[in-house]
Amino acid sequence: MKKLVLTTAVAVTFALPAIACELEVHDAYARTSTAMSQSGAAFMHIMNQSATDCRIIGARSDVAQRVELHTHMEDADGVMRMIEVEEGFTVPAQGMHALARGGDHVMFLGLNQSLSHGDDVAVTLVLENGEELELVIPVDLERGADHGGGHDHGHSHGHSHSHN
Repeated sequence: MKKLVLTTAVAVTFALPAIACELEVHDAYARTSTAMSQSGAAFMHIMNQSATDCRIIGARSDVAQRVELHTHMEDADGVMRMIEVEEGFTVPAQGMHALARGGDHVMFLGLNQSLSHGDDVAVTLVLENGEELELVIPVDLERGADHGGGHDHGHSHGHSHSHN
């Protein structure tokens, strides 16, 4: 009898749906440091409208050979270095996580094409719960490093929608 109860409990556990993340992306943009650069990055503000934390564990895009989640860290010599964040970024429940220049960001390594001002870049953020957030991010090569998150450029995307 114990075996039957345990088997049923496991089956019920696996049958429960994953908790959905309700993420919105605001003020997204992509850029490169120079026109001939082999790398680029995407920045945005990610709002979590759900009652649970959501973790972004990866990203994909056809624009580059590799797409990674990165941040800046100071090394022992006081030099700022970009490093991959393998554990991903947590967007707190009812909170926000900023991907910003000089901090966390989506990194495009080995660009397959140049990124020109006004182009659009398709990016998919992969969430820990298996969901994917498909974004179309404009390339903005004119934006200054201090351009703040108080400006919403209308690039908001729901977690279950693909915007082309």
